[in-house]
Order: sequence, then C-alpha cells, then structure tokens
Amino acid sequence: MKEPAIKTDGQDTQAKDADQAQPHGGPRSQGPSEVERAASEWKHKYEETAKERDDLFETISGNHVEPLYTPTDDADRDYLRDVGFPGEYPYTRGIHQSMYRGRMWTMRQFAGFGTAAQTNERFHYLLEHGQMGLSVAFDVPTLMGFDSDDPKARGEVGMCGVAIDSLADMETLFKGIPLGEITTSMTINGPAAIIWALFLAAAEKQGVPFEKVGGTLQNDAFKEFVAQKCWCFPPRPAVRLVVNTIQYAAQHMPKWNSVSVSGYHIREAGSTAAQELAFTLKDGFTYVEEAIKAGLDVDDFAPRLSFFFNAHMDFFEEIAKYRAARRIWARHLREIYGAKNPRSWQLRFHTQTAGCSLTAQQPENNIVRTAIEALAGVLGGTQSLHTNSMDETLALPSDKAVKIALRTQQIIAHETGVTNVADPLGGSYYVEALTDRLEREAEDYFREIDARGGVVTCIEQGYFQREIHRASYRYQQELEQKKRIIVGVNDYVETDEKIEIPILYIDQQVERDQVAALRKVRETRDNDLVARRMAALTEAAKDESKNLMPYLIDCARAYGTKGEMRKAMAVVFGEHHEAPEF
Repeated sequence: MKEPAIKTDGQDTQAKDADQAQPHGGPRSQGPSEVERAASEWKHKYEETAKERDDLFETISGNHVEPLYTPTDDADRDYLRDVGFPGEYPYTRGIHQSMYRGRMWTMRQFAGFGTAAQTNERFHYLLEHGQMGLSVAFDVPTLMGFDSDDPKARGEVGMCGVAIDSLADMETLFKGIPLGEITTSMTINGPAAIIWALFLAAAEKQGVPFEKVGGTLQNDAFKEFVAQKCWCFPPRPAVRLVVNTIQYAAQHMPKWNSVSVSGYHIREAGSTAAQELAFTLKDGFTYVEEAIKAGLDVDDFAPRLSFFFNAHMDFFEEIAKYRAARRIWARHLREIYGAKNPRSWQLRFHTQTAGCSLTAQQPENNIVRTAIEALAGVLGGTQSLHTNSMDETLALPSDKAVKIALRTQQIIAHETGVTNVADPLGGSYYVEALTDRLEREAEDYFREIDARGGVVTCIEQGYFQREIHRASYRYQQELEQKKRIIVGVNDYVETDEKIEIPILYIDQQVERDQVAALRKVRETRDNDLVARRMAALTEAAKDESKNLMPYLIDCARAYGTKGEMRKAMAVVFGEHHEAPEF
C-alpha cells in the first residue's frame, strides 16, 4: 500500500520560495522608511482628530479592520512568491491567464423540487433562459439515502428538492437533456456514490459513454458530519466510498469532478470565513491523503478535485478568502503532497451566494444581497456560480425569482466591466492584507487539527462542531445587541409589512405520486436480479480492497432503489450516531 508522500517541513516552503523569488516592479518613489514615517504621522492625526461612529469595525468573522491600509502592510510580501500572475503558481490571482476575458464562469442555478418530471421542466426553463449547466437539488430523504416510501421520509418528499429513488426517476429527470453535452453538478454527499451510480446508468441509457460525461459530484462526506448532518454511514466507511468514487472517476471519467469539497454548508452552519477556508481545505487534504494510501498517484486524481465555497456579505473578506484558498492549495499540493502536474496545484471552485444572509422580512432586499455576494465571487475568480433567489427563505424559488437570480449573473457578466481584468483587486493593500491574514489563520487551524489526530478524530470528538458553534453564538449576540445591523430584521423594520411576491407551494400530492411511481418500479422490475445484485454489494462491502462503484452501478441498472443500496451497505458499515451534545 502506497503511503502519502507528505513532507514534514511543509511549513518552511514559503521561506524557500522567497529565496528563489525575484523582486517585482519598478523603483519606488519613496523608500519604505519614508512611507512608514508618513503612515505613522497620518495614524497619529487620525487618532487625535477623527470621530468614529459607535460601530463594530470588524469583518463578519470578528477580525478588527484598520481605518487605512498602506504599503507598510506589504512590507513582508514577495510579489512573485505570494501573489504572482493569473494562470501561474501560486495562482493567488486566478487559475487561468485570461480569466473571464477568455471564458465566463458557468452560470449554474441550483434547482430541484417535487417529482423528477417537475424538475425536468425547470431545467428546460433555465436552459432556455441562458443557463450553461445544471445543478441538482435533492430532497431531504434523498440526501439521507431513504426511499420515498420509508416512514422516515414522510412529509419531506419533494419538499426541498427533487425526489429520486431509482434509475426510472433519473431517466425522467434528464429527459430531453443530452448528458454528453450538458455538464451536471449534483449536491449529494452521504449517498453520493449511490446517486452517481443512478446518474451513470441514466447516461448509459442515453447511449453516452462514461468518458464523455462531464460534471461534478459534491461527495464531501466530512462536511456532513461537521455541518449539514445528512450522513448515511460512520466517518471511516464514508471516506472509503469517497475514495472509491475518486478512483473510479480517475480510471473511467476524465471529464468528471469526483469530489467538490464543500465549505458552503460549513459557513451556513455559522462558521467564520477562516473556519470555512481551513476546515474545507483540510477536508480536501485528507481526501488526497486517503486516495494516495489507496495506491493512486496524486496527479492521476487531484486535477479533478474541485471546491464549493460560500459568498457571504463581507465583500472584501470573501474575495480574500478565495485568493487565499488558491494559494494554500497550490503550495500544499506541490510542496507537501508532491504533485508535479500544474493542474493538480490549481484550485477550481464553484460559489453559491449565502442562503443564511437572506431574510424573510423585506425579501426584495435579498436581490441586492445576492448581487453583492455574486460580485465578490466573480472578483474572487470563481469557475461557476449560483445566485440565490429572493424568496428562498419563504419557499423554493418561483420561476420569476429564479429568473431574476440568473439575470443578476448576466448583468454582472455583461454590464459591469469587472470581467475585463483578471483579479482587479489584486494589489489592494487591504485585500492583500486580508488574504495574508486568512492564510495564517488557516495554517493555524491545520496545525491544531493535526495535533488533535486529524479530521476523522476531530469529527468524532466534536472539535469542528464546537468551533462553529462558538462563532455562530458570537455573531448571534452581535445581532441581538444591534452591534451588527441586518436591514429589515433588527433595524429599518416595517411592522406592517405585507409579502407580495409569488410563492411556490409543493402539494402533498407530490409524495403520493412519488410513492405510487416507486411501487410501480418494484412491481415491474426483475426482483430476483435486484436481490442478487444487492447481495453482491453487501459481500463486496466486506472487502475493503474492492471498489464498490461497479456493484452500485449494477444495482442501478437493475432498478434497485437508493434505499435498498443504502441498507445493503449498512449491514457492513453500520450506522452513525453523533455525540448527544451535538
């Protein structure tokens, strides 16, 4: 078994790079000491004469913000080592040289509700209005691997996403959508390998070879335990399934991103920007280590790993977060994990605007919030983007609301001019200082996680959960004390407000229809074949050397359901129960 090629002196690599880097830029008109002296004088005058508002001058994460940033904040920064150029290591300024002058980001609106047929209609609607790729939202029973007729699914079928039980649903979901031409992202984690198997079987039904299928499987088991809580199995077998999918994609699917390591839900759970950055990247590093342990060469799979970040309301902090993420990933992959392919060093990511920033009060204000957050994602160099709809705190988005959200992206892309320049805020004293600070905070967290025994041990001990809870509690206190203002919630409130926007309602008939369709599948399929393939899946699960993806795809081809596949593996893997305090 191949062990990870991990260097113990990884923290010293920046110093080595600094020795190799050459200074960038022309001669300065003023020496550093002159600038420092002038900045010190300005600050003294400011402190003596300025009258500051009684306000929190902090980022959303709680870090103090100085009134001004100057070249003195750049004193220790080496341009080539720490910033560089777009498309060149360490990719702080973007992973492509041309960035959006070459190609716009993919506008990928997250969509899914009710039955597969209803969501298929929404997909066609979005594609007709200019969306470039699909992003599937699944209902809660699907996220947890329960069939729609399971007692635990009652009342939730199709409510917050589309209900998918078998290959029959997946065929309907993508009816009239050529899976060899449209890329598809699937936000699924606990049962990701199962849902992916259903998707691949549907592509096969369309006659599309696996190597032609492009898209992304979120497939981040760790973040379920840390944040969203929709797991299927305990952490260790869950990681095995992630590695199985990485291995299968590396061997058969050159256009597929096998994991989208997700910080989005970590941020939605209440983390700071630094926690989102650190916990997400550390999860990604752990998947890299586990895949290397399984015998894979890092350059065979790392280019197809991607990330999924939140775009919150603190505009500059979010931009700095994305820049820091690229730099950290590049340095760790090259210097610690020994990746030689530059594509392995490039952190590619999808961004979604912050659902937790939206308000039920004055919901039209959410259009403004989403536009600001989306702009941060673009200025931060995202590869694809979802913009939330104004009504998502009230219900699943209506057609009108989702079209406004899509138009928001199109306006940023074509009317603002921000796509003309790569990393237009690069070199800003403030943004560069924030980028450096977030990198330092992330590295501090990496050392703490390693000292505690690694990601899995920290999950089992509740370390991540406690850190997020503390950050969330601090933020909530600031809101209740009105140290932070949320317009329409704790200030500028309209007591007689009437909501006058259309709301999408999911009728209870959806669940009845879905259960009836599932019953029909079970009645018309070859149940003896299903039983044999489920038994083979259980036996394969007992052998840790076996990749379970071929067995799952065989079950999907026979119209086995996701719940049946989950149960077949649970016989071996068991169930996960979180500690009572969480």
